[in-house]
Amino acid sequence: MATAESCTGGGIGYALTSVAGSSQWFEGGFITYSNALKQHLLDVPASTLEQSGAVSGATAEAMARGARKKADTELAVAVTGVAGPTGGSNDKPIGLVWFGLAWPEGSCSWSKQFGGAGRRSGMPQ
Repeated sequence: MATAESCTGGGIGYALTSVAGSSQWFEGGFITYSNALKQHLLDVPASTLEQSGAVSGATAEAMARGARKKADTELAVAVTGVAGPTGGSNDKPIGLVWFGLAWPEGSCSWSKQFGGAGRRSGMPQ
């Protein structure tokens, strides 16, 4: 398994590696906070970022597919969102997080709106 993280900044990888024996199934992760690194390290198409934005299902899926391919794993999970306390919009409010999952036969994405007003209140930890 591999991770591709944006708004969580490595938090998922940290949580996974805190589990004893995770070296048997966790290959590593990519922290791609900027759009430039999403493109460079994970091959997220510029057109996806331009059309859907960094915080979107399309980007989360592309991140997961890129992490799976680059890390040569069976499974990859990705996360991108608006951590706050600023930067939200009507379409993408603070606390909106998109998750992506990729496996050999495909990929999917889903979103969750977390409560709170920023990085530590209501965001996944």
